[in-house]
Amino acid sequence: MSAGSEKKALIIGASRGLGHALAAEFLSRGWQVTATERTPSALHGLAGPAGGRLTVENVDITVPEQVTALHERLAGSRFDLLYVNAGTNYTTDPSATFADVSTEDFVRVMVTNALSPMRVIETLQDLVPASGTIGVMSSGQGSVTDNTNGGFEVYRASKSALNQLMRSFAARHADDPRTLLLMAPGWVKTDLGGPSARLTIDESVPGLADTIEAQAGRGGLHYLDRQGRTVNW
Repeated sequence: MSAGSEKKALIIGASRGLGHALAAEFLSRGWQVTATERTPSALHGLAGPAGGRLTVENVDITVPEQVTALHERLAGSRFDLLYVNAGTNYTTDPSATFADVSTEDFVRVMVTNALSPMRVIETLQDLVPASGTIGVMSSGQGSVTDNTNGGFEVYRASKSALNQLMRSFAARHADDPRTLLLMAPGWVKTDLGGPSARLTIDESVPGLADTIEAQAGRGGLHYLDRQGRTVNW
């Protein structure tokens, strides 16, 4: 693959877990990757094997001024994929119901998991051409239809809110030919998913990347799992 034909991805929130693994996966597929961290992280360890195809940027997506500054630094770039992975785990007490969670915890999760990713998309969307893809890491727990067991109530609500905001974004851009993705990676063994999760990163991330690549050029909004199957809203 020549340098001019390399696809380019901008992955927001790649310091660890799924975001880090997704950056590594796209690098392994020959993409040029610009990936972000909030503080110095293991992301820099991917630079050597990447052979100059990795650029690391710093941003805290909960600070709008930092997102704007990132846009200014990247203004001359174009990306085939903008993917927002950044998010937070449940709450101080993951088992807390909405009746028990503190207002501070509720606001933190909602701002980090729903409002901030959409602000990133609003701010950086012009870096993605008409043939490109804009994706965000959602969750099967964001499905209202499939919520038959409850649990992790605030986290579920934040991902449902994210899905709704992305749907509103799609409605406002009904004539936009770009592909919009809400991706459900499955329950994965990460700091967020915990040690009891059903999937390893290696069982989730390659499928995520396969699905993201397969959806390129299809246009419209899609809520999908790692195997490309539609998730119920």
